[in-house]
Amino acid sequence: MSTPSFALHTHPDRIAMGAAAAASAAATLRTAIAERGSARMIAAAAPSQLDVYRALAAEPGIDWSAVTILHMDEYVALDPEAPQRFSVWLRTHLVDAVGDARFLPLRPELGVAEAIDSYSALLADGPIDLVCLGIGVNGHIAFNDPPEARFDDPAAVRSVRLDEASRIQQVDDECFDTLSDVPTHALTLTIPALLAGAHLVCAVPDRRKADAVRALMEEPVDPAWPCTVLRRHSRCEVHVDADAAALLPVAG
Repeated sequence: MSTPSFALHTHPDRIAMGAAAAASAAATLRTAIAERGSARMIAAAAPSQLDVYRALAAEPGIDWSAVTILHMDEYVALDPEAPQRFSVWLRTHLVDAVGDARFLPLRPELGVAEAIDSYSALLADGPIDLVCLGIGVNGHIAFNDPPEARFDDPAAVRSVRLDEASRIQQVDDECFDTLSDVPTHALTLTIPALLAGAHLVCAVPDRRKADAVRALMEEPVDPAWPCTVLRRHSRCEVHVDADAAALLPVAG
């Protein structure tokens, strides 16, 4: 049997990308439930993951009542019911679609310190079988922005000031109308917390992400491009569409 490792898969479009990523994620959830009776996953909340979650919700044979869903980042000082809240987005596009899963949102409204402590405890409460994530235009994973991302961060969750490129991306993704509307601070799971997941399924569509995908494959593993750390994970697969793969060498 071959040892699982980092792999990149290119697909013709977002639909095919989402279906492939969802099929792999679903297999991991089914296996965890069969072996342990439950599964725990961390899910990114971003428009780039829509095709993955639509396909995942349609996957057969997943007992979602046995699945706990956590997420990876949340804005500070944004109303808990604001549609831009990542917990609200994830509930709308994944949690409500699958119906029976247990969802544990980050809650900065409790106060930053308490939110960090309580979510760190939830993360440590059991193994993380699956992480569904994306990559930002600046190479961030969650809100671990360059160059401050720490590959050896001792914390599981921390408060961060958002890089301007990350905030601009939120406007470009039509999550906010203007840059001034985008919060400047967020809570994020750290890189070690994300890499603690047994299986990472990363989906990256869109021509705007092409340079980040190129960096993922070609740049040194370094906080200048936080996504490069994914190459160190023993079971990480990255699914990209043709647009996101535009700067990669052509095979053959």
